[in-house]
Amino acid sequence: MIIAMQEAAGEDQIQQAIEHLVKLGFEVHRSTGARQTVLGAVGAGIDFDIRNIELLPGVQEVHRISSPYKLAGRGFRPEGTIVELANGTRIGGQEVVVMAGPCAVESRDQLFTTADAIAKAGAKALRGGAFKPRSSPYSFQGHGEEALKLLREAGDRFKLLVISEVMEISQIQLMLPYVDILQVGARNMQNFNLLRELGKVRKPVLLKRGIAGTLEELLLSAEYIMAGGNYEVILCERGIRTFETYTRNTMDISAIPIIHKLSHLPMTADPSHGTGRRDKVAPMARASVAAGADALLIEVHCDPDKAWSDGAQSLFPEQFAKLMDELRMIAPAVGRKI
Repeated sequence: MIIAMQEAAGEDQIQQAIEHLVKLGFEVHRSTGARQTVLGAVGAGIDFDIRNIELLPGVQEVHRISSPYKLAGRGFRPEGTIVELANGTRIGGQEVVVMAGPCAVESRDQLFTTADAIAKAGAKALRGGAFKPRSSPYSFQGHGEEALKLLREAGDRFKLLVISEVMEISQIQLMLPYVDILQVGARNMQNFNLLRELGKVRKPVLLKRGIAGTLEELLLSAEYIMAGGNYEVILCERGIRTFETYTRNTMDISAIPIIHKLSHLPMTADPSHGTGRRDKVAPMARASVAAGADALLIEVHCDPDKAWSDGAQSLFPEQFAKLMDELRMIAPAVGRKI
């Protein structure tokens, strides 16, 4: 950490800043120039709030050099993390893994028809909500364990992995026998109690970025899971809330290469929630692969116009098949494959 003192800072203020840093566990290196003193602080024995240092008398500005996320940072595993899944699928390697399916499990026919279609098109995992976090308490909330059973049955029949969202701690043990990947939705990105419990689970977790979450906050949330011993974390960009209202969210594709620079964890893109519009899902999916996404999470429904939730952003099966063909042409251009 670098602390630049004000030009007018007196020796007593400089010493006060040094003493404060030493109490925090830092080793302090002082550089005194003709007009300004700069302090270099190395190491830290305890957690601290950088704002407390910025408010010390005589301090002009503070720059943090090392990141606050130690396990999720690129330095922890410079070669990158590859998450190995049950059927040999690897997220973070050369292959871009596509996970697809309906927003919510509505019925056996709906799920199996959709699962059959995405499997034939080349998807590796079936997504579907058993528990649905909805903005309105009057909207469909999901079928719970019955939906999980259908997801597992469909996954086994069509040789697909299963990913579904966990909303609270009490659901974790219920879901473990049925799913291959536990998904943490945007609303729960900073549900730290839930993240701590997922750190105790030995099953991959896909962590979505919150609608107003910074990339540092996303990585710190991943840190909660990894600090518990679960290093099988997959990050996901699913759009953030901005002033733009044309799309449901603003798909931040720049997050993909930025996360790859900051972290060793695989990065997924969810263009369905990122745009909220069926006609914009394919362009954003193509752009995400070009930007380096390790996986895609796409909503597909056998009859989107009659979907119980998020029909407007769900692809028809034939649209999904066409998109997969397009991705197979794009991926080799960036050294990947579908």
